[in-house]
This record gives sequence, C-alpha cells and structure tokens, in this order.
Amino acid sequence: MLESVRQVIDFIRDRPEQFTRLLEAHIRLSATALIAAMLIFIPIGILCAFSPRVGGSVVGILATIRVVPSLALILLLYPWMGLGFTPSVIALTALAGPPLLLNTFTGMRQVDAATLEAATGLGMSGVQRFARVQFPLALPVIVAGMRTAAVEIIASATLASFAGVRTFGQWILTGISLLDRTYLFAGALSVMALVLAAELLLGGLERVATPRTGS
Repeated sequence: MLESVRQVIDFIRDRPEQFTRLLEAHIRLSATALIAAMLIFIPIGILCAFSPRVGGSVVGILATIRVVPSLALILLLYPWMGLGFTPSVIALTALAGPPLLLNTFTGMRQVDAATLEAATGLGMSGVQRFARVQFPLALPVIVAGMRTAAVEIIASATLASFAGVRTFGQWILTGISLLDRTYLFAGALSVMALVLAAELLLGGLERVATPRTGS
C-alpha cells in the first residue's frame, strides 16, 4: 500500500499541470452544484418547516431523488442538453438536494417551541424571531446537511467524466481502460483528499455554528 502511495505521489509530481487542471475543474463543478443546491433546497426546507403538514409530504417526495444515480440523471438530460458541464451540474445539484432539504426541515422543526414563545414574549416579530432565534439554532443541523451534500457531490463528480467533463474521474477511467493501477489510485486518492478537505472545512463551520452552552 505504501509503495502504491509513493507511486501516486511520483505520478502527480510528473504531471503538475494536469493535476492542477483536474483539481480546478473538479472543485469548480462540485462548488457550482453545492451552491446551486443550497440556494434552491435550503429555502424550500425553510418553507416546508413553516407548513409541516404539507412540508412533510414535499420533503418525502423530493427525498426520493436520492435513489436516482447522478449518472442516470445526466443520461436522462442528454436528449435536451447533450453532455458536458451544465447537465452534470444539474444532476449533482439534484443529488445534493435531499440532505440539504431534510436537514433544513429537521433543524427548523427541532427548535424548542418554548424558546420561540419566549422570543415572541420579548416583542420580536415573526421575521425577527426567525432571523435571531430559529435559524441560528437550526444552523448546525443545516451545516451537517451541507457536509453530507458536499461529500456526495465530490464523490459523484467523478462520474461527470462519462459526460465529457474533466474531473479526477478522467484518471480513474483511464486507469480502468488501460488496466493501470497508478492512474486509478491517483484519481481515487485525489478525490478522497478533496472529500477529507470538505469534511474538515464544513466540520469546522458546524462547530462554529453550534451555540455554546454555559457550564
């Protein structure tokens, strides 16, 4: 295993420009999909939380998107959009939707009713209560959904190489087609490194967002 890691390090050192291009492309695709998913599904989750009877059904229906593989969504979009960056972003955005939607809905609904009543008793309006109390208390759960979504997007972005998008999946596909373990390991370990980086970044954000309780 250590020998394989050394080979991968040497492999990347010999191809710094190609590694940089694939890294930038993988991050650009993943970040675009994650931001789009946050802009779409977090507001939907908030709206569903304010109408729990209807919202629960909406969350359940949209959560079924998770069972559809991202590559299948790309292929479903092919007749209208062809292959490339845009259909890949749409597929990854849909993949990131369920954890963002579910965590936003759950986080908003888990805020203690007594806390909200106390905020109302202090004279806060509905908007003030949401902005100052409910959303900040729900934020750690929402960020946890962002962590899950980011991991799923970064891992699934490798499949965008089937649609002609340059990501680390290109090295994985080359390794499979040439039966070359170095290409395969280089692609896989690069994706794993991106996933770990996203986990550390968003995990830190989740800790910052979590309210500190007094001793």
